[in-house]
Amino acid sequence: MTQKANLYGRVFIECEIEALTGLHIGGAESSLSIGGVDNVVIRDPLSGRPYVPGSSLKGKMRSQMEKYHGLPQNRRIGQVTIHSCDDAKDYAGCVVCHIYGLPGELDFSTSTRLVVRDVQLTDESAEALNKAKTDLPYSEVKWEVAIDRVTSAATPRQMERVPAGAVFGPAEMVYSIYDAADLERFADVIDGMQLLEDDYLGGSGSRGSGKVAFRNIRVYTRAKGSYRKPRDFREAPFQNLDELAAQMDALLVWLKKDGVPVQER
Repeated sequence: MTQKANLYGRVFIECEIEALTGLHIGGAESSLSIGGVDNVVIRDPLSGRPYVPGSSLKGKMRSQMEKYHGLPQNRRIGQVTIHSCDDAKDYAGCVVCHIYGLPGELDFSTSTRLVVRDVQLTDESAEALNKAKTDLPYSEVKWEVAIDRVTSAATPRQMERVPAGAVFGPAEMVYSIYDAADLERFADVIDGMQLLEDDYLGGSGSRGSGKVAFRNIRVYTRAKGSYRKPRDFREAPFQNLDELAAQMDALLVWLKKDGVPVQER
């Protein structure tokens, strides 16, 4: 039987991402060689500013949700192993694979629900970092020391980080609704954001880097029949995820009734 995709609408999350500790998301070693830094950050090739790749955000959220649900790590992709449902029966009840996607070659896979955009450093943060005269443009150099467990010899190394207090935005996540179950799964997207906040983004998280917070969160929809007209859940954005979580039940009711009504056939 030929599959048919019926897009009822989309839920949009717009927000800012604040670095609460220094943030290191690695780039190609050839992208920056100033000062001989060992581990450089990824930068926009046009502006030279650090940014947060959507793949880093989405990948971290997926990884945290896989652990949260205790899913088997059964598919190798490059140097990492992720969870991927093996058959249609498992897929039917898997929120992770529905939200974050499956390899296209699997005949039971459907459209990935969540799209996560790259997030640029805000102009305000870029200006503040320029005034602060950081070690490198828009970034700091953090020295670390690796200790040989046998000889106790110390090997110093440098890591480039975006300093704490820097803000990236606007971040945008786009969640597509193809059936009524997708409306319920939207709560799992927020869970993924919370799990990321409680863990870290980028590298060296166990050594203090990568603690981030989502701020000024706007939730709105575009629905079938009136897609050109966005519908906001409320006029003022949520200040943080705790405030959003407190309204989650009301938000889900609104999504089903007014945000993206789904008429199952």
